[in-house]
Amino acid sequence: MSTMMEKLQGGPEWLHAWDPENEETWDSKLAWQTLWITTFTLTMCFVTWFLPSAIVPKLNAIGYSFTKEQLYWLAAIPGLSGGLMRLLWMVLPPIMGTRKMVAATTLLLFFPVLGWGVRSMSPTAPYWELLVLAFLAGIGGGAFSGFMPSTSYFFPRSKQGTALGLQAGIGNFGVSLVQLLTPWLIGTGMLWWMGQSQMLKTPGKPDREVWYQAASFVWLPFILIGTWIAWQYLKSVPIKANIKQQFDIFSNQDTWWMTILYIMTFGTFSGLSAQFGLLMINLYGSGNGGIVQGSGTTAQILISGYQVPDPATYVFLGPLVGAGARVLFSPLTDRTGGAMWTLLSGIGLAGSIAWTIPALTPDLTSAATLQAGFNHFLWGMLLIFLFAGIGNASTFKQMPMIFERRQAGGVIGWTGAIAAFGPFLFGVGLTVMAPTTFYWIGVAWAVMCVGITWWRYARPGAPKKS
Repeated sequence: MSTMMEKLQGGPEWLHAWDPENEETWDSKLAWQTLWITTFTLTMCFVTWFLPSAIVPKLNAIGYSFTKEQLYWLAAIPGLSGGLMRLLWMVLPPIMGTRKMVAATTLLLFFPVLGWGVRSMSPTAPYWELLVLAFLAGIGGGAFSGFMPSTSYFFPRSKQGTALGLQAGIGNFGVSLVQLLTPWLIGTGMLWWMGQSQMLKTPGKPDREVWYQAASFVWLPFILIGTWIAWQYLKSVPIKANIKQQFDIFSNQDTWWMTILYIMTFGTFSGLSAQFGLLMINLYGSGNGGIVQGSGTTAQILISGYQVPDPATYVFLGPLVGAGARVLFSPLTDRTGGAMWTLLSGIGLAGSIAWTIPALTPDLTSAATLQAGFNHFLWGMLLIFLFAGIGNASTFKQMPMIFERRQAGGVIGWTGAIAAFGPFLFGVGLTVMAPTTFYWIGVAWAVMCVGITWWRYARPGAPKKS
């Protein structure tokens, strides 16, 4: 058996005659090793991609003076660049192979993470420079459309729901990780050696000494470790196709239907992950002039008894719920198929978004009504994240069932690329229109996706039962 594996694996990088559907020759150990390495590096990619979302809401509190619209744009730009870069990364797996692509991509993360650390250390950077750093953070978003297809090549169809769900779900935990740890990292005095401190000025609270650069610098060693592990241990599957050949996915109508469905699921997950903190501030915190006036220790709470929520306490919960749902529901999709769970996701998203809409208009009558509105808003957002996570798992089970292996990898990359525009579209939408209007558009989109899923994939006699 070992001789057979050596023959199949061939040289130091490229495998030979790799067929995961053949149980006698499939090297499951190599497949799972690949999964865990690429999952670790993908987690670092998501940390990088959403690092601006953890830093941007507090930029003004540490000394910058940007407008609400400028902050929305800073949080939205990684979504724009992530989506654009996924269009490039989606064609790289057959060209570069898993090993070179993962190692090189992980190394590139070092530069935007270092930049955010340096520029949050002292609040003197011009706005354009932070926009550039936000754009470069999108490298972490682009990686998804290369990592996921290349990992799918290593597993048989019967296990791809679980494998891709674990990789994407654990990778998605990178969003929660950076948002959860940032408040702790910046306030830990033992990290003083990472550079000069800043004074964090929060309305209604005493000024506090923080080290905001620590939120970036702490990830740099892990990025370098991930780069080394990927280069040392990964191999590449010999699935060859040039860019022109990979474009054959666009002649298949299911590519477009699955793109619409994945916009509903991952577009919602990534968009709300990036904008959750700013939305909370602008509705129930210091961004709402009807609640808080002034800044620093001189702030006046206009509604007596109302405790202004600190977004850092809550924003990690949404991505945590969404990523957890993706991990937990992925094995279920391998047993039952994905379409029925996508259908549930669409129904749940339509209902939870509609239920959250009343909380997007805070009732300033009293502290009690305001607090009740915030609780409604928080639970509604968590429900949205839950159903988005379920749909993220189920759609990635559907795609390998609908398409042949090489095309499935391309479709996974393409749908991931388009849905990665979520943070950008959510940022623009919340800038140019009222949150209630934007959320009603989300309800309409989810209802449309329910209809597509039922007719094309879930109903008895569906053309592509999956």
